[in-house]
Amino acid sequence: MYSKILITTDGSLVSRHTACAGVQFARQLGAQVLALYVAPTYQYPVYAEIVPPAYPSDAEYTQQMLRTGEQHTADIVEAAQKAGLQCEALTVFADAAALKIVDVAEQQQCDLIFMGSHGRSGWGHLLLGSVTNKVLSHTTKPVLVHRLIKAPAT
Repeated sequence: MYSKILITTDGSLVSRHTACAGVQFARQLGAQVLALYVAPTYQYPVYAEIVPPAYPSDAEYTQQMLRTGEQHTADIVEAAQKAGLQCEALTVFADAAALKIVDVAEQQQCDLIFMGSHGRSGWGHLLLGSVTNKVLSHTTKPVLVHRLIKAPAT
């Protein structure tokens, strides 16, 4: 049915629980897993004419976001490996996370996008998270939206 599943994460507690459910789903199908973290692109400070000394350089920011992405996808990779699944982790940069998720799913030839109904967007998006909603409206690939029944314990 599905041979390669893209599982997204934003590093939030809800997203981690959703990712675990995604790995369980992939295990049932024997599918490969691609764990994806979309980091925001580097933004120069617009409030100052010169860059403050404490502000990270582009290279420092990139390295920090790659480490962050590795941390956020580590649980997915570990769970997939324990389940005997082939798994790859990827950190990409974009201002529009939803569009980047759709692009990566296409480029990596994923059959399914597995994501949560809510992430860091908070309660303001009562029915569906904004990133999830945008992915649904911009992709032709199937999207499985996982919704937690109750908030996870910390």
